[in-house]
Amino acid sequence: MANVVEIKHLNKIFKNPDITAINDLNLQLPAGEVVGLVGPDGAGKTTLIRLLLGLMKATDGEINVLGLNPMTQTHALHQIIGYMPQKFGLYEDLSIEENMNLYADLKELTPAERTEQFAWLLKFTGLAPFVKRLAGRLSGGMKQKLGLGCTLLGQPQFLLLDEPGVGVDPISRQELMKMVYSLRDKGITVLWSTSYLDEAEKFDRVLLLNDGKLIFNGNPKDLTARLNGRTFLTAAEDNPRRTLRRLMSAGAPLTDAVISGQSVRMVLNENTSLAAVGVAARKVAPRFEDAVIDILGGAPMQPSEIAEQIDLGNIPDIVIRAENLTKKYGDFTAAHNISFEIKRGEIFGLLGPNGAGKSTTFKMLCGLAKPTSGQGFILNTDMIEKPEAARAYLGYMAQKFSLFATLSVMQNLKFFSGIYGLRGEQRENRIKKMIEVFELSPYLKQQAGNLPLGFKQRLALACAIMHNPPILFLDEPTSGVDPLTRREFWNHINSMVEKGVTVMVTTHFMDEAEYCDRIALIYQGQAIKIGTPDELKNKGETMEDAFIRLINEYQPETTQ
Repeated sequence: MANVVEIKHLNKIFKNPDITAINDLNLQLPAGEVVGLVGPDGAGKTTLIRLLLGLMKATDGEINVLGLNPMTQTHALHQIIGYMPQKFGLYEDLSIEENMNLYADLKELTPAERTEQFAWLLKFTGLAPFVKRLAGRLSGGMKQKLGLGCTLLGQPQFLLLDEPGVGVDPISRQELMKMVYSLRDKGITVLWSTSYLDEAEKFDRVLLLNDGKLIFNGNPKDLTARLNGRTFLTAAEDNPRRTLRRLMSAGAPLTDAVISGQSVRMVLNENTSLAAVGVAARKVAPRFEDAVIDILGGAPMQPSEIAEQIDLGNIPDIVIRAENLTKKYGDFTAAHNISFEIKRGEIFGLLGPNGAGKSTTFKMLCGLAKPTSGQGFILNTDMIEKPEAARAYLGYMAQKFSLFATLSVMQNLKFFSGIYGLRGEQRENRIKKMIEVFELSPYLKQQAGNLPLGFKQRLALACAIMHNPPILFLDEPTSGVDPLTRREFWNHINSMVEKGVTVMVTTHFMDEAEYCDRIALIYQGQAIKIGTPDELKNKGETMEDAFIRLINEYQPETTQ
């Protein structure tokens, strides 16, 4: 079988500061496979994709893509490959049809080719009924389908997809996966960069990068098999956050430990017995994510330094209250009669497909959107009557990067510490602690908008918790973040919750939903199910299985 990609001794070094993004890479990719590209933030994934596309010049080494040199034969290469960038690369103020016409122009399609390919792609993506809709008004899943459709114009032989599943719900990601595999069956080779390792587990091949080096190249099942006999689930006899904290503080011989409903999932160090851990547990099958964390050297297991400084004082038992919250935009009801209460020191998750009403509910409760009817209370303060007083209790991290992109990292830290009321020595000490904990030192002078995605999220979380708020609103805080950084985030979040901080969170990582004490599943603007993760799951189900089942089972109540 011919190779689509051939790379020999490839290096890419950035100056000021000196960073080796790709380090002596040698690689051959055969045709007709779906290949996952995974690794921590800053591992070199996006750099590799840009080098393959000819969007970036290598420091040295050789690259051959479909028999062409990306640097000297760029135009010819771009006519036979497709590229879907990390950020939504289409024009939001153009319709689906207009975006497709623009991409058809770029691919130099004839009128006959355009007519034939448009008909097939609209059917393939399911977007035919929406051709006149503006791209900016599409749901996250529909945007990604449009992006994939435009990428396929010109019938490319090789697809490069940079994080196509970021911010997309499990059902839409599953649909994207099916679409891509149907392309593989047509002989198209796909390189798919992803931070969702449950996605990568299903690929034909995985490339694992770390510090610019290729540390694994093969079938994901082969990497997972290395952990046979080392993965366990604790008995559900104690608060899982306390169990996790005990394991961390005792220095248990673990590569990884994460909360899974009422249990803790553990990966033991090599040549370690369960007896050395000191908790009752049963053996479970390893996952690909377990294997990736292990080969990268293990997850951070030290207690959170941020939580050590928290002292909330007296806080009521009920911290957040939603009473029949409803939000309408004209004839469209984005949220309908949503009610729940959240207790002090509880993690409450809002899950649901894109466009279900999660962010609308979120924004009503933190004062960014006024309800059409109903009420929201933060520490007994009415969000409608006294929004500023209620917001003073909150730390907020938005779904999209909401800091000042043109300000430097340090300028953002200073600005947000100031608006949260920190002054003098307290302010300086808090900024210093955030820089240290989130490892922001190398980026202090860099514009926030130019940071790698993982460091954007670190900076956003640092700004949200700068003032030690008793309540955190986190809207997809780890979207696009690698598994190691996700564990780092949740270590801080769990540790703060142990100190009494209350967290409302939305996420599309279903394993993160396991951290929640309770979950409200939002669909078609309504809370269709509220319960603990274990209450939402049937026996033997994963959280993703339960999510898809409950959405598919839901039948809205009809009025007579």
